[in-house]
Amino acid sequence: MKIHEYQGKEILRRYGVSVPPSVVCRSVDEVDQLAPTIMGPPWVVKAQIHAGGRGKGGGVKVVSSLEDVHQAAEEMLGMMLVTHQTSPDGQQVRRLLIEEGAAIHSEMYLGVVIDRVSQRVVIIGSAQGGMDIESVAASTPEHIHRLSVDPVAGVDEAGLALLAEKMGIPSDLQLEAVGLFSSIYQAFWESDASLVEINPLILTDDQRLVALDAKFNFDDSALFRQPDIAALRDVDEENQDEVDASAHGLNYIALDGSIGCLVNGAGLAMATMDIIKFYGGEPANFLDVGGGATTEQVTEAFKLMLRNESLRAILVNIFGGIMRCDVVAEGLVSAAQEVNLDVPLVVRLEGTNVERGREILAESNIEIIPAATMAEAAEKVVAAAS
Repeated sequence: MKIHEYQGKEILRRYGVSVPPSVVCRSVDEVDQLAPTIMGPPWVVKAQIHAGGRGKGGGVKVVSSLEDVHQAAEEMLGMMLVTHQTSPDGQQVRRLLIEEGAAIHSEMYLGVVIDRVSQRVVIIGSAQGGMDIESVAASTPEHIHRLSVDPVAGVDEAGLALLAEKMGIPSDLQLEAVGLFSSIYQAFWESDASLVEINPLILTDDQRLVALDAKFNFDDSALFRQPDIAALRDVDEENQDEVDASAHGLNYIALDGSIGCLVNGAGLAMATMDIIKFYGGEPANFLDVGGGATTEQVTEAFKLMLRNESLRAILVNIFGGIMRCDVVAEGLVSAAQEVNLDVPLVVRLEGTNVERGREILAESNIEIIPAATMAEAAEKVVAAAS
C-alpha cells in the first residue's frame, strides 16, 4: 500500500524528523484560506499523487506570492498529472500540499528498503539527491552507499556515522544525522513499511537537516496489525478493478495485454502469464482466485476481466488441489449467465473433481475451447485472441 507525501511526513514528524511546515488542501478555496498560515515567500505547491517524478511533470511549483499560490492551485487541482511512474493517461490531482520554502544548501538521498538477497533491511544514502537520483544510480553507482541492518541488533551507530560522512554531511552535524537516520529506520520498522524514501533530504543554509519529501510503501500482509496505517489508504489513487478485487478477496493486477487470465495460485498464475508470452501473447491481468475460492468469487473474477475493453480472449487455468474444478466450472457458468461473454474462452482444468467440472461445462451453453495442457491452452488462447 502507498500513501501520500503529506501522510508520510506526518509519520516522520511523530518520530522527530524535521519536515517543512505545510497545509493540505482539496480545493482552491481551502488554498486561499490556509496558504497564508504558511510562512513565505517562497511557497511550494505540490500535487499529491501516488507517483514519483512530479517535479518533471509539472506537479511541483515554487512561487513567490500568495496570488501565484492561488494560480498554481487553479492549474493543478483536477489536472491529469503524467509522470514516468503513472499510466500514459496520468493521475488526477485531488489534493495539494502547500509548504514553506526552504533555503537549500545541498540535496541528498536517503532510503530504507528490504534487500531480499541478504534478507535484511538496507539503508541507502547518497550525496546526490533530487529529481535525477535514478540516473545517478545508473551512471555512477559508486555514489550510492548502503548499510545493512542486523534485524536482531538493530541499527549500528558507527555504520550510520560512516554513511553520513559518505553522504557529505558536515562533521559537526554527523551526530544529528545518526539520530535522524535511526528515527527514519524506526519509522520504517515499526510501521511495517516495505520502503521509505526521503528524496531529497536537504541541508539548509542555516545547517539544518530537513526531509523535503517522504515516500512510504507498506506491506499489505501486515496491515491487519497497523490499523492507523491502513486508514491512510486512498482508493482514488488505485486501479478501481484492483480495489474491487481486494474487496472480494481476490489478488488482481491489471496489465496492458489482451488475454485475460483466471488462475488459482500465484505460482501457477505467473507460469500462465509466462507461457502466454512464450507463445506470442500478452496477458491482460494477473488474477489469482486462491486455493479456496467460492463460486461467488470466481464469478466476480470473471466480471473483473470482462470490464477490460482491450480483452480479446480469456484463459482459465486451474489445477485443483484445495480448489475444486467443479466449483470453478460452476463459477464460470454463473458468470457467463450474468455477463455478455463475447470473447473466446479457453479452459484447462486438472485435479480434484476434474471430470465433474468438465461435465458442468459441457452441459452448459457456453462456447468453450478445451485444452489438456498449459502449452495447448496457451497456443489456443493466443490464436483465439488474434
